[in-house]
Amino acid sequence: MKVFVTGATGVMGRSAVSALLAAGHDVSGLARSAGSEDALRSMGATPVSGGLFDPDGLVGAFAGCEAVCNMATHIPVGYATLRPGAWRVNDRIRSEGSRLVAEAARAAGVRRLVQESVSVVYADGAEDWIDEGSPVVTNRAAEPMVLAETHAQNFAGCSRDAVVLRLGGIVGDDEYTRWRLARARSGQPIGVGPPDGWTHIVHADDVGTAVLATLTAPSGIYNAGAIPVRRRDLAQMLAGAVGRDRSSFLSRTMVRLGGERLELLTRSQRVSSAAFTSVTGWKPEHSELSPDWVQGLLPDLA
Repeated sequence: MKVFVTGATGVMGRSAVSALLAAGHDVSGLARSAGSEDALRSMGATPVSGGLFDPDGLVGAFAGCEAVCNMATHIPVGYATLRPGAWRVNDRIRSEGSRLVAEAARAAGVRRLVQESVSVVYADGAEDWIDEGSPVVTNRAAEPMVLAETHAQNFAGCSRDAVVLRLGGIVGDDEYTRWRLARARSGQPIGVGPPDGWTHIVHADDVGTAVLATLTAPSGIYNAGAIPVRRRDLAQMLAGAVGRDRSSFLSRTMVRLGGERLELLTRSQRVSSAAFTSVTGWKPEHSELSPDWVQGLLPDLA
């Protein structure tokens, strides 16, 4: 299958490109710079120069493709997330960019659209399991994610399929994990929200295989991730990986100061991926959290 990936050089995009190529698909990716073009070529994908906010360029880039996977994001890391305007680019990518991708895919005759999303949009479920039918609670921080999902769903119909992938928080070879490990090593807080709450996670490598599985999934919204863990267990694993006996959490005051962005991260979300597994057969290679998830990052912290 000829597949186009936007956000192809980001953490999720690289994982998707690698998995798609390994499965024998013909993969092209959007490249905004010479460095991105080189990165895509080194992976074995075909770079297509252009930008996410160029509608005509997107239509041309998508021409002849059977599927488009929109993995584009621009997520700030660490305390930069709390700066005024820090999320402006990412919010525009998810709200306006996702609409342009969906419209261009339709105009180019693409038959399948895959849209990345995040499971933090679900309401706090306490101890209950959360599935795709569970309620979503939207605040201003979550609204761009929901808009991206809506644009994808509007693409479906008239022999077109759209799959929304609600992923867990990435743990692995990504900048946020590196930031948390560095903070843990220096004894600073790395947890957000009640330690007993559940959190939905996914290994960076499993993002790609999940995207691959969406190529055969019926239209719909699906959760994808590893077995949920308590926040304290995730924080303790990260702390232990850098030689710390204990981990700590941000104070309630700090969380309140973080506003709606941090509120999303305080929700207890015991998210199930059973529906996605049922319809596609997908199972994460990294199904249970372990120190192995971050071992390869530790030399970089030395």
